[in-house]
Amino acid sequence: MTELSPQVQGPEHDSVAFEDPAYRAAAVDLLGAITYGEISAFERLADDAKLAVELPDKLALAKMATIQFGHVEPLLERIAALGADPIEAMAPFVKPFDVFHAATAPSDWLEGLVKAYVGDGLAADFYVEIAAYLDAGTRQLIVDSLADAGHADFVVDRVRRAIENDHRVGGRLALWGRRLMGEALSQAQRVAAERDSLAALLAGGVDMPGMDLAALSRMFGRLTENHAARMAELGLAS
Repeated sequence: MTELSPQVQGPEHDSVAFEDPAYRAAAVDLLGAITYGEISAFERLADDAKLAVELPDKLALAKMATIQFGHVEPLLERIAALGADPIEAMAPFVKPFDVFHAATAPSDWLEGLVKAYVGDGLAADFYVEIAAYLDAGTRQLIVDSLADAGHADFVVDRVRRAIENDHRVGGRLALWGRRLMGEALSQAQRVAAERDSLAALLAGGVDMPGMDLAALSRMFGRLTENHAARMAELGLAS
């Protein structure tokens, strides 16, 4: 998970979120995207559990899905506290997320594991980067919601074990990981560009410091580095 840059400081008091309509719109948009992302992750992990052959693996994936769904309620409550309707906040992100997941549907459970670890990890890094510009309470809620929750060890163990059993699996999953990287970055950029409030938040248009082109470049550099580290942890070439 990407750590927040100490140079980036959002508003430290919740009152800012309630007093600034532009800021509130940005916070609601980000929370809406993350909340629907958590719901999607829950659905995908539940489906992946059906593909697992061994009962311990089914149980592990079911537990991962349950943890993802457990993040939803606090996010919904935060959206409501900001004066927005949670369903309306999620609505703009339903189609983009569903299109992305349809385009990156795994062909087997190993691809599903890589997607959960690499694809979701990249998305989480991106959202945490944006959350650096939010108030402390909302920022911490987002960081907590996107935390790994301990399932990384399970995914790494299963993928590495599969590669040890058949080295050809490594090449296939490495290609899959690179595809996920490209699709996830494209989706993140598209979502940020299509939502004026998120674009303004990144650019500093809501009375925030924002990012210049150099800072944006460094951010995407960090995303790429984190992706490479995750791929290496899985035993895959990035």
